[in-house]
Order: sequence, then C-alpha cells, then structure tokens
Amino acid sequence: MTKPDPFRYFKTSREIIRLAVMLYVRFPLSLRNVEDLLHERGIDVSHEAVRYWWHRFGPLFAAEIRKRRIASMKSSRWRWHLDEVFVKINGERHYLWRAVDHEGEVLESFVTKTRDKKAALKFLKKAMRKHGQPEVVVTDRLRSYGAALKEIGAEHRQETGRWLNNRAENSHLPFRRRERAMLRFRRMRSLQKFAAVHASVYNHFNQERSLSTRPNFKLNRAAALAEWRGLCAK
Repeated sequence: MTKPDPFRYFKTSREIIRLAVMLYVRFPLSLRNVEDLLHERGIDVSHEAVRYWWHRFGPLFAAEIRKRRIASMKSSRWRWHLDEVFVKINGERHYLWRAVDHEGEVLESFVTKTRDKKAALKFLKKAMRKHGQPEVVVTDRLRSYGAALKEIGAEHRQETGRWLNNRAENSHLPFRRRERAMLRFRRMRSLQKFAAVHASVYNHFNQERSLSTRPNFKLNRAAALAEWRGLCAK
C-alpha cells in the first residue's frame, strides 16, 4: 500500500514548499525574511503560509532524514557527548539536552523543565532506544548523568574532563543563532518540535567543510541538496 502524497491539496508546488522550509529551518531567518527572499525569486507567498508549511512538513522531512541516517550510522555507537543548555520559555528556565556522536552528528534533542536524575534518565533511555548503547559516554560533571547511567548499569562507560565535551558544547551554537532569530520560544512543545527538526536538517547539510577539499565539499553539498529535493517524493 502506497503512502498518500503529503503535498496533495496544496496549490503551491512541492519544490517551493521544500525551499521555504529549508530556508526557515536551516538558516537564522524569520518568517518574514523567508517571505522576502522568496519574493525576490518571483514567488509570492505570505509569512503565514511559510509558518503553516514549516509546521506541516518540517517534522515529515526530519523524520525521513532520521530514518535514512540511522540506518547508516553504525559508528555513532562508539562515543557519545552529552550536554544540556538552558532555554527561556515565557521567562521560565527549561533545559535542552543533546546527544552528539564523535563526528558532531546530533543524535537526539530533548526538552525538560529540570535537569535532575529523572530528566537525565528519560533523555538517555529515549536516545538509546533509537540509536543503541554507546561504548563511551562523555559528559560534564553534572551529577544527574552519573546517577542516570548507574541506574541503567552503564556507569563504567562515563568519561568526564575539562575539554572532552567540546563536541557537544559546539553543537549548541547553530541552535543558539536560530533561537535569537526566532525571538525565543513560547511553549515547551514548540521548542521540542523545532529542536528535533533543526537537528535533523543541520545534520543533513553539515559537510564539515574545514575537513575536506573544496571539490569534495561541493560534491557533498550538491548531493545533500539533491537528496533534500527528493524528500517525501511520490
């Protein structure tokens, strides 16, 4: 049984919808910035249409990207870097947890109101349910990590150090830039949704240009863009 076409009943072409969602999620742009960029290309849509497309298709695109990458990311079980940052929602502090592999791929994003043992345990179980158990877990000195790892019998896999967790801390930077462009979040659910979609899109287009030659980078970038244009195709 074939899946229904998610673009049916939409008058706008799927190419324009994919472009609008990519611009909004990938780059630190507001909805009106995306509207203006599309207008310069002769595409007349409102920022509310861009908002609707992002809410409707962003999770679909992210799910397809994750499905393809998880199947080919066996090496991600070697070393994980875990870290958390605070995010303000209506003036109240929440915490965004991230699991990043040794190559900088964001494996999981999870939002909680606290950063205690219960929250860390829920985050770890969710990440391990999708990606399996890693051989090494690098964390900072937050005690919640040690307590949660002990709970699941993996305390011997934990490593802590002053600069060992730079991989996870650097992974927060693109999200922070995106957060400033969106003028923060208003609901915990919205933060969780956007963090998950943003992580998948960032992984897809992150080519580590500093580690490859210019020709290889151009080939990888073209391949990533071609794959994006084929998401949710009939």
